[in-house]
Amino acid sequence: MIAKLHYISQGATPQEHLTNIHSACAAGAELIQLRLKKYDLKTVLETAKKAREITEHFQTRLIINDYYKIAAEVKADGVHLGKSDTSPTIARKGLASWQIIGGTASTLADCKKLIDQKVDYIGLGPFRFTETKENLSPVLGEEGYKTILESLKTDIPVIAIGGITLNDILDIMITGVYGIAVSGEITSDFNKISKFKELINGGTTEEQRWKPEEK
Repeated sequence: MIAKLHYISQGATPQEHLTNIHSACAAGAELIQLRLKKYDLKTVLETAKKAREITEHFQTRLIINDYYKIAAEVKADGVHLGKSDTSPTIARKGLASWQIIGGTASTLADCKKLIDQKVDYIGLGPFRFTETKENLSPVLGEEGYKTILESLKTDIPVIAIGGITLNDILDIMITGVYGIAVSGEITSDFNKISKFKELINGGTTEEQRWKPEEK
């Protein structure tokens, strides 16, 4: 089954992405998404090869954002496709059967379309405003997740994404999402990964919700 915590790489340069990926793996990340924007294909491919070496060393799963052909070439664990990227149906034909496909959604209609295209997981967001993504869709908040998931009734894992911090986890998890994707909050402190995992795996009940306030 797919990991419940996804770290989406950040960095001012490809090398910085790799350094952060190494730090995330060393801190216990189970799934990394390499997200390189505005770089040429050669740079993305070379960075993906290095990211694959790092993640293999730590036995961490690697997802490549956008570039399914590169995901196939470096034998990454899968690809994540944005709404303006290649269709999951087309990408599936270029990937091995064991490689997973995730897709971005911001509405109920987006989710249903991705389910029809047989994705392995859905990245649903944004939870709140985030500067890491351009042309941001309207924020969902807790109520948005709850409404969509109640209507969707799917077994496909739904991953919340978009400006999420540690303080949000318990409130988000009780909406019914499967997991969380995080970028900035983890990049600022990789030691937070263990706490994220603890809250995500144990934060699905009202009783758990109040634990941080009992300290």
